[in-house]
Amino acid sequence: MRRCAWPLLRLPARAGLVLRHGGATAAARLWPAAAASSFSSAVGGDGSSRAPDTSLFVPVPLKPVGAEEDVGAELTRPLDKGEVLKNLNKFYKRKEIQRLGAENGLDARLFHQAFISFRKYIMESSSVSADLHIILNDICCDAGHVDDLFPFFLRHAKQIFPMLDCMDDLRKISDLRLPPNWYPDARAIQRKIIFHAGPTNSGKTYHAIQRFLSAKSGIYCGPLKLLAHEIFQKSNNANVPCDLVTGEERVYANEDARQAPHIACTIEMCSTNTPYEVAVIDEIQMIRDPARGWAWTRALLGLCAEEIHVCGEAAAIDLVTELMYTTGEEVEVRNYERLTPLTVLDYPLESLDNLRPGDCIVCFSKNDIYSISRQIEARGLECAVIYGSLPPGTKLEQAKKFNDPDDPCKILVATDAVGMGLNLCIRRIIFNSIVKPTINEKGEKEIDSITTSQALQIAGRAGRYGSSFKQGEVTTMHHDDLIQLKEILSEPVCPVKAAGLHPTPEQIEMFAYHLPDATLSNLIDIFVSLSQVDGLYFVCNIDDFKFLADMIQHIPLNLRSRYVFCTAPLNRKEPFVCTTLLKFARQFSRNEPLTFDWLCQHTKWPLAAPKNIKELVHLEAVHDVFDLYLWLSYRFMDMFPDAVLVRDIQKKLDDIIQVGVSNITKLIRASQSAAVPGTAEVVSEDLPLPRTKRDTRVVSDRHSARSTEALSIAVDVPGERRAKNLKAYRSSTRQEGLKSYGRGSLANRLLREGLLTQEMLRQLESEWQDQHRNGRYGIGSKRDDQNSSKEMEKEKK
Repeated sequence: MRRCAWPLLRLPARAGLVLRHGGATAAARLWPAAAASSFSSAVGGDGSSRAPDTSLFVPVPLKPVGAEEDVGAELTRPLDKGEVLKNLNKFYKRKEIQRLGAENGLDARLFHQAFISFRKYIMESSSVSADLHIILNDICCDAGHVDDLFPFFLRHAKQIFPMLDCMDDLRKISDLRLPPNWYPDARAIQRKIIFHAGPTNSGKTYHAIQRFLSAKSGIYCGPLKLLAHEIFQKSNNANVPCDLVTGEERVYANEDARQAPHIACTIEMCSTNTPYEVAVIDEIQMIRDPARGWAWTRALLGLCAEEIHVCGEAAAIDLVTELMYTTGEEVEVRNYERLTPLTVLDYPLESLDNLRPGDCIVCFSKNDIYSISRQIEARGLECAVIYGSLPPGTKLEQAKKFNDPDDPCKILVATDAVGMGLNLCIRRIIFNSIVKPTINEKGEKEIDSITTSQALQIAGRAGRYGSSFKQGEVTTMHHDDLIQLKEILSEPVCPVKAAGLHPTPEQIEMFAYHLPDATLSNLIDIFVSLSQVDGLYFVCNIDDFKFLADMIQHIPLNLRSRYVFCTAPLNRKEPFVCTTLLKFARQFSRNEPLTFDWLCQHTKWPLAAPKNIKELVHLEAVHDVFDLYLWLSYRFMDMFPDAVLVRDIQKKLDDIIQVGVSNITKLIRASQSAAVPGTAEVVSEDLPLPRTKRDTRVVSDRHSARSTEALSIAVDVPGERRAKNLKAYRSSTRQEGLKSYGRGSLANRLLREGLLTQEMLRQLESEWQDQHRNGRYGIGSKRDDQNSSKEMEKEKK
């Protein structure tokens, strides 16, 4: 089989080109179901063999041979294709042949596919090789046995399944049982590991940063751009030159763009080749994250620093100690206690009328944020809004507005984005709901109660040390949630049991060398299928990578460029961003630079301030497109040449979005007035969540990029698995929520749930009174019915 020798990909130290992931496919399953047979030669390092998932093996098509000189026919005679077909079918049915196939790596699935291809090749070819022709002729003349075909069949099988010939090599490449050996520079030095363990607001990160600032050189690795930016500013304000490195941005402390001895970066961007005196790894408990955990594992095992200060929850101490035991390094643990008291109140908020300055209402749904912020505004109060998809500049501006003692804005409505990355003066955390969508190890979206770790992380933001509130408080919006929240907070945090891993770029390159005809998505599938990990590790979910690989598969790109595009950080639920990446890749493949003018034309820049929520969401997507351009510009500078100009308009767009968020209640009103009367939802792709866990709902995320399609909800019930569409889910969710309120009028329940506003209630009351006076709800006449129909027609129009 002809192979294209791909040169090994050597990535620059600061490029950070690694697999990103996130959705639900076979690649997300750590151990796919074993095939019917196993390779006799495929034996793992522990002496055990594991069959690959052969459903991932895609056959390479072989074209039948056209009209050529038939040497075999000249030596013997032309083949009788009817007799050949009978003998081929006999060959297929023989148990001895099937057993031989299994011994050579052909399980039942591969054996069948290989035979179909082998038979088609022989029957449709005008001529076959002389040796195969002679064997077939002998069998037809009863001078040979059908078993004599096996060597030719096996040769054909290895042609259409090239992985059969190199399975041992593929297993060695995908062996992930010794990750410490991937970082020889770190293993060449004796590192000192210091674990700063404690809850939120305990000062653990502060002590690590003090050591970072006093060192001759250092690197800070954080989970968010906001955190990296905070350390960058803090270092330079302390006269410690520090550079900022994120996926989309490089900011140098020195005017001549000379690298400073200190670096603050997002954890994916840390260099494992540059030596430092001190390294700080923040939020180490995220090493278990199913999508990004690999980045913490890479930093912990690979950073070349004399001292590594690890900050995070005490639940990660045992795992970090075990991982460092495999590298021969000891861990020093320093425990910290919370600096200010945190009290769980015995009463819920129950009504927004009970809000006080310094309150933060935490929601896990955008629709809940929109609904609550409007209800707060209806009470004559101002509120700041923070959620995950907002640009970092807008988040900081909203946080500044909330923290400013002279600003009338004293209420914050936010998602769990407030859990880290922002310094906020919060007195009381109020959970609007205690259920949250999460992604499980299979890449599926689950709606489940928040974990103890998540609850502590969010609740701990109240009463920050050094703020105007010396004590933090936490409660819920509703009474039944408060009971469950107390149970969650009283439970111990589950220990972190395993660290995430992902295939390295070099491993994917070597797979591509052995399987040159496989798609990148299929390469990843086969890699994960064959991968072996020990009990301390797991393979991260790489569905986002596969999603992008499938999306751009039809575009002619070399392997390195294709790999880079597939690692781009984007939300696949945003169709506009995904479409833009596709256009980027297509123009890149034509070797046409993506200029500033092209980008402005594509995004229709300049853009006006949003007039409703839909326009605000689009502006956020355009901001993500600018981020994507900047991310690619640091990897393909010649093809994305206008990074400076794009960064300028991105700052202007950030200002426009800030204006929109500041007037978010006006945008909500505009959206609702444009929608069908009585509609409470604003963003269809964001589910309003039930307040408590009624049952576990699993949402398939395979096609979540199509936000206009209804999400399929599967509710697990004994004996069956039922699929419901989005409308049914919303209906059942609201019915459950209304029933859970128990007491109170229907209007009050709808108001609390956010399905009805005071304005809508007054309008309904007015309409009811008018229609009641006209006899609409008594025994009306035919004329009344006709008038009613006309009024309804007008209302619909």
